[in-house]
Amino acid sequence: MNNNLKHYDIIIAGSGFSGTITALALHNSGFNICIVEKGKHPRFAIGESSTPIADMILRSLSQKYNLPWLSDFSRYGSWQQSHPEVVCGIKRGFSYFKHHPEKEFSTNANHDNELLVAASVNDTMSDTNWLRSDVDSFLVNKVKEYDIDYFDCTEITGAIRENKKWFFDIQREENAMCISGNFFIDATGSGKLVDKLFSVQSVTAGFLTNSFAVFSHVEDLPRWTDILHSKNIPTEEYPYDPDNSALHHVLDEGWIWVLRFNNNRTSWGFTLNGDNSTLYKMSASDIWNVMKNKYPDIKDLLNKVSISSQPGTIVHTGRLQRKLGKCFGDGWIAMPHTFGFVDPLFSSGIAWSLAGIERILEIVCNNRSFDAPLYEQLKDYEQMIFSEIGLIDMLIAGCYQSMRHFPLFNAWSMLYFTFTIMYEQRRLKNLPVKCFLEADKAEVQNMIQTTYKEILNLTTQKTISKQDIKVFTDKIRDRIQPYNIAGLLQPSSKNMYHHTVAML
Repeated sequence: MNNNLKHYDIIIAGSGFSGTITALALHNSGFNICIVEKGKHPRFAIGESSTPIADMILRSLSQKYNLPWLSDFSRYGSWQQSHPEVVCGIKRGFSYFKHHPEKEFSTNANHDNELLVAASVNDTMSDTNWLRSDVDSFLVNKVKEYDIDYFDCTEITGAIRENKKWFFDIQREENAMCISGNFFIDATGSGKLVDKLFSVQSVTAGFLTNSFAVFSHVEDLPRWTDILHSKNIPTEEYPYDPDNSALHHVLDEGWIWVLRFNNNRTSWGFTLNGDNSTLYKMSASDIWNVMKNKYPDIKDLLNKVSISSQPGTIVHTGRLQRKLGKCFGDGWIAMPHTFGFVDPLFSSGIAWSLAGIERILEIVCNNRSFDAPLYEQLKDYEQMIFSEIGLIDMLIAGCYQSMRHFPLFNAWSMLYFTFTIMYEQRRLKNLPVKCFLEADKAEVQNMIQTTYKEILNLTTQKTISKQDIKVFTDKIRDRIQPYNIAGLLQPSSKNMYHHTVAML
């Protein structure tokens, strides 16, 4: 090997927010860091919806690793005050509206076709929707400010492990180079590099969820509240304006995400059940038009939009679900979003990634010599991450089972909000947290697995009666009662929850 090659403590592949925040924290912890990025910024990316958990972790990372500016991005108010040039949107909570094929949206005084779950008390304290091209570019510029070595337009073409060091062949434009490092972190958000370097493949087998997405960014999307008002549907009981939230239109075939930014751009995506092979085989534009024309109010929304210059097209994914066979090895680890993905429902992606950053930083900072104890801690990390993706998968699969029956969907989704409350409360009380959404807790696993069997049995019946729905809802209400500090599923709430967490 070339003795003059540059050596690093840690080499990170990928410069999305996970790779850059990890690099900045490790740099401030005394490590010599390098980031290798195959593409360049700014670039289009999705994975845009933050949550209270994500914001709590951002503030914790900011304080622990001396990144004071990072905390500004944990609330809409401080973001706008400190960096208004970095585009984001207000996300006051989660909003769901059930649509039926060929029918205009309708509801009643009990909001039977609506569910609004607030996560903040006002706009200033609100979560955010991240315009990822802006956020990721900002963080890459911070990496450069901190004098962290950063190679963009650079591909890792090969890797050799010798004498407890990695030696990577990299290709940057016309220049072939070699760099070495003691430890390697894959933050690329895809399993392709791990497969190429370490022959660890991503698989879709074993998932309960089967979905795909057709999405883009659009301009000039009408506000949903304006359409509601045009139908004389009252919104006075809403805890917030649903256009300032993670807005979900629930369909029979799946659901739509609508995430607004404060520059007239909106992230719009159809996320559809992959069991519908007829839809899946269509082109992106055909799916977009078929779904638009099937639901009158969706048609009213989309008829007035244009596709944004980024990405400039409508994207059709393959099956969304994937996970690596393993997420660590001798001298390397994969971040959660590299390890696997389920579905964007519940906006768990940013929070799960940040939770992974937090744990990997702790592991590495406690094992600076990269010796034997590191292996056991990485093994523990792998066990946690498999538990977490299993829990996320079951939570989302239950939603797809119940989307045709909104009262069931409503009741089932309360399991997710309960698990987030449990996790948030532990963090607020400064209690140790091991797994994302408390996936390691026996009571969580028992609750989710028992209830999933019940919803499967219920949704495979020929008919589902009001009594069936009441019995199912009552069971969930009883199960979540010990942790339910937000009044979830209380009839008096009428599906409108004004604040589900403590002041964050």
